[in-house]
Amino acid sequence: MAYPYQIKTQADYEKAYKKSVEDPEGFWSAIADTFYWRKKWDKVLEWDFSGPDAPQVKWFQGARLNITENCLDRHLDTRGDQPAIIWEPNDPDEHHRVLTYKQLHQKVCIFSNALKNNGVKKGDRVCIYMGMVPELAIAVLACARIGAIHSVVFGGFSAKSIADRILDASADFVITCDGAYRGNKVIPLKSVVDDALVQCPDVKKVIVLTRTHTPVSMIKGRDVWWEDEIKKVETLGNPPCPAEEMDAEDTLYVLYTSGSTGKPKGVVHTTAGYMIYTAYTFVNVFNYQPGEVYFCTADIGWVTGHSYIVYGPLAAGAVSVMFEGVPTWPNAGRLWEIVDKHKVNTIYTAPTAIRSLMAHGLGFVEDKDLSSLRVLGSVGEPINEEAWHWFDEHIGKKRCPIVDTWWQTETGGILISPIATVTHTKPSYATLPLPGIQPAIMDEKGQEIPAPQKGEQVSGNLCIRFPWPGMLRSTWGDHERCRKTYFDAYPGKYFTGDGCLRDGDDGYYRITGRVDDVLNVSGHRIGTAEVENAINMHADVVESAVVGYPHDIKGQGVYAFVITEKEPDNPNLARKDILETVARIIGPIAKPDKIQFVKGLPKTRSGKIMRRILRKIAEGEMENLGDTTTLLDPGVVDDIKQGKL
Repeated sequence: MAYPYQIKTQADYEKAYKKSVEDPEGFWSAIADTFYWRKKWDKVLEWDFSGPDAPQVKWFQGARLNITENCLDRHLDTRGDQPAIIWEPNDPDEHHRVLTYKQLHQKVCIFSNALKNNGVKKGDRVCIYMGMVPELAIAVLACARIGAIHSVVFGGFSAKSIADRILDASADFVITCDGAYRGNKVIPLKSVVDDALVQCPDVKKVIVLTRTHTPVSMIKGRDVWWEDEIKKVETLGNPPCPAEEMDAEDTLYVLYTSGSTGKPKGVVHTTAGYMIYTAYTFVNVFNYQPGEVYFCTADIGWVTGHSYIVYGPLAAGAVSVMFEGVPTWPNAGRLWEIVDKHKVNTIYTAPTAIRSLMAHGLGFVEDKDLSSLRVLGSVGEPINEEAWHWFDEHIGKKRCPIVDTWWQTETGGILISPIATVTHTKPSYATLPLPGIQPAIMDEKGQEIPAPQKGEQVSGNLCIRFPWPGMLRSTWGDHERCRKTYFDAYPGKYFTGDGCLRDGDDGYYRITGRVDDVLNVSGHRIGTAEVENAINMHADVVESAVVGYPHDIKGQGVYAFVITEKEPDNPNLARKDILETVARIIGPIAKPDKIQFVKGLPKTRSGKIMRRILRKIAEGEMENLGDTTTLLDPGVVDDIKQGKL
């Protein structure tokens, strides 16, 4: 089955983009018509970006549906025996698993009934903390099928991070595994959950999947085994589990992302618009053809996994590869081995992974058959030119278009990207907005910067001036935080928090990185305040300031300037203690790459830390620090410069 909304030529793109701007309601209505609805909508769009309660965004008002009927049930007659998920385990010697659409549908229905048997009902929040096993996708879809709201937490976060998320969402239920395999490590997931739940007395049930056979503590009345709950449903003859009818604007999931205040914020995505947007962008950006094998290397704990491993591909009836391990274990040829083994047609990965694999040399690539590849994709951060060319030459063999996709947790799906086989690509440029996306580049005074002339470039802060179906609707339990974070800086527009450059020759956009106090480490956003809070929890630390600096592998590294009560006797041991504290409080992903002990921090007379000075020092730009006369103690800057790591 072809996709009636698929863009095949540049003329198709221009026509679709024009229609999406001139008649957005007609444009999205025609695409929505290709999905299954219990009841069609009364009104396509109602929105307000500038009022006191902004954002107010409603797509497909009055419509009734269930997203899993679109991801599973509607494919059963036409592609029931086609693989839906191909799961590749961490250990290459363990056998892979294939779940067809029929099998996935059956497993989702069985686990949906298991959730209901454990008291989960429509509107409940369910925290999911699992490794990358097929049951993670099954758990996500089962929540959606019965109308429960899932909140997936990446399997590398600490007990405190999980507790924060459970408490913020008032989640009563947790789904986890005994442990998870990641490279040569076994992560004790259930043990981490147990530590988290000390702070979460209201959690009623914990469902535990067996994966690693790690010894775990099971609390009577609260903890149950996944396998036992499945057997209970099967002994009843696998009764059907009809999908719960949901409103178009009912919450589908909450996904927590780092905020600049140090407290993670729960981004709220709703049902109908998100479904349509992820499917539309998946089919178009990757030029997906029915039956092709598509491999996104992300973790479902991040938004990329939600949108482009689970919901987008399954809504389009695609074959989606899910990988439990890491790209460099047992060696740096693991991804290319998977491409060769499963004859992958599209691989979607992060610049961090590409740079890491580049560093291991070509020996791990040259003996793999990559001839099945047709499209390459990049996600998480801007891809640098060197990595782009390596990906192009050694993986795509100069015959596969690279789609350098720009989007965010908050946007739900890809906003600016080439369309594979259609858009002329340009290294390090995300190129053009997808249909329905209306970017605006703003200056510091709040004025929109006009499009550049030929031969010129303009740069500023990237905003979006019109709603799109996949966008966030709120931040969980704190709508005002959503307004202040995304709609306050530039009234009437969504502020992305990213800087952007636009080229006058072809109108292409290039994302230049965060402009706020949020770091992008290995494609994952981490708030500087969150890391500082964790460092400051260490008994010997008085104060800290964290900035990003260019990192060859991660894109951005974390550089911490730390004041301690007294000068450490053993600085290396003190650094290790601080790293352990950060890992405990947030997780290993947030550990600083460099910790410099300082006597003071550059502060204004009002007490504000001048992070731009610290950022320049971390980047090695010692001569161009700007005006330091406004600082309370300008001499502190010289001390920091002398101690730079």
